[in-house]
Amino acid sequence: MSDPVSLLRFTSVAPLRAAVAAWRRADERVVLVPTMGALHAGHLALMARARSLGRRVVASIFVNPTQFGPNEDFSRYPRDTETDLALLAEAGVDAAYLPEVSGMYPEHFSTRIEVGGLTEGLCGAYRPGHFSGVATVVTKLLNQVQPDCALFGEKDYQQLLVIRRAVRDLDLPVEIQGVPTLREADGLALSSRNRYLAPEERVRAPRLHAVLSEIAAGLAAGGSAGPLVEGGRAALAAAGFEPVQYLEVRDAETLAPVEHATRPARVLAAAYLGRTRLIDNVAVG
Repeated sequence: MSDPVSLLRFTSVAPLRAAVAAWRRADERVVLVPTMGALHAGHLALMARARSLGRRVVASIFVNPTQFGPNEDFSRYPRDTETDLALLAEAGVDAAYLPEVSGMYPEHFSTRIEVGGLTEGLCGAYRPGHFSGVATVVTKLLNQVQPDCALFGEKDYQQLLVIRRAVRDLDLPVEIQGVPTLREADGLALSSRNRYLAPEERVRAPRLHAVLSEIAAGLAAGGSAGPLVEGGRAALAAAGFEPVQYLEVRDAETLAPVEHATRPARVLAAAYLGRTRLIDNVAVG
């Protein structure tokens, strides 16, 4: 791997902004890839996409406490900063931004961003406050880095739409692009949380994507969401997913429930396999 020492590292806003300002004076397009670390091939695909879009790439690594609920995995979320930095250097990233929690949320911090509508249902129903934490930290990152473009994976599809809405509503001068989900050969969406799966759970995990794909194919062939989803829930239960928090068909832009695929839609799911919560989605049509 490339030497991570050659990668620019920033932990505070002022020197980071100075570097970005210098790049912009040189008419160099800046692309941001926000991450929570524990990087895998899916993140590296985002970095590769970023390199194709801009002359300079900044990757942030910040495990954001405000998007974790009281019973979620913030304390055990995987962290391996030095390995992450080596991967970023190998991927040709120009700068890594590694803010501290105390810098992102200083004493008496009291501002949060709430995005209505899109945050209701799906993950929003099971993770109260999650999308407020996401919208707040992403807005801060966009203001701190001031990129021309920022990339987010489509695996977190509801999150992607929430971020796009926040950027639009707040008139932030940045382009938000979604990048298709990268998968293992058996269809499992790459995720930092996959490392939590026991070996026998890893064997069953690809069934989630298979079920979503079957529902999407049924909808594209003219089927109705109701019976397709009911059959999908039974298939997931048979594969050992318990509980299935949601398995739904939603409009690809508004996330409104749909019964027939008369316009672009997504099949979305969140389900537990053992102690690991997996999410995924598949486009219809």
